[in-house]
Amino acid sequence: RSGYESASRHFNPADVEVDVAGRSFLVTGANSGIGKATAKEIARRGGTVHLVCRNKERAEVAKEEIVTETGNQNIFLHIVDVSNPKEIWKFAEKFQNEHKLNVLINNAGCMVNSRELTEDGLEKNFATNTLGTYIMTTALLPLLEKAADARVITVSSGGMLVQKLNVSDLQSGNGPFDGTMVYAQNKRQQVVLTEQWAKAHRNIHFSVMHPGWADTPAVRSSMPDFYERMRNSLRTEAQGADTVLWLAVSAEATKLPSGLFFQDRQPVPTHLPLAYTHSPPEDEEKLMQMLEEFSQKFKSVSPG
Repeated sequence: RSGYESASRHFNPADVEVDVAGRSFLVTGANSGIGKATAKEIARRGGTVHLVCRNKERAEVAKEEIVTETGNQNIFLHIVDVSNPKEIWKFAEKFQNEHKLNVLINNAGCMVNSRELTEDGLEKNFATNTLGTYIMTTALLPLLEKAADARVITVSSGGMLVQKLNVSDLQSGNGPFDGTMVYAQNKRQQVVLTEQWAKAHRNIHFSVMHPGWADTPAVRSSMPDFYERMRNSLRTEAQGADTVLWLAVSAEATKLPSGLFFQDRQPVPTHLPLAYTHSPPEDEEKLMQMLEEFSQKFKSVSPG
């Protein structure tokens, strides 16, 4: 929290005091934590917000709270499990036919501490954090390409700084399984995805960010020891969401190049000095190619 407090002295409040009525935002993992805090702030500013959540009951409670607190009725709910690639493709196809989209916020994530497989046989962290983010973005790119001032923001983590991209074991099947490191590897993959998309899609502004360590349900459940030690110095959910909001609504954000990694409204390096986490360009291209192959496996061919 102290990092946020000192950084925020230099923020320009006007950056986020904007009216985004008429613009459409999609937030994944929007029923709690940083996702919900972001959705609420966008709703306050008049945006149309699509909440993409896995749990229907919790999502309905979150939607109700956002509508009540902001008075914004343009809040829509979509129940999608982002660890299920087929569901994402199906959702995206339907969404494109019914809505417009200016800003995609990939916030949904998980940290599962033991190696669990989804019904498709995918390792759960990879399925949610990496493949889910890849498919959601790829599937909605055609819609974003048509939009004015289109943006894609992915919520990563500073944890990724300890990981070098590893394309030889995307599903963490080799060696002992460490959920925290698997999560950090997925978050490194999200940074690489963002950099690659930025090169390929010049008329969409891509960014990836570290929210700082915030007091969210996800941190409480997946990192209980860390939470107990740090609970008094964690950021609030709104502080964690601040940079996501800034990247989503401010005019300042898009003055900076596409593809950067942010913390506290500033671009920050994606590698620590002497950490040897840089990877060769061919590994980054290989990641994209492997994810594309995975994603196509789950894309059902609709009749006609």
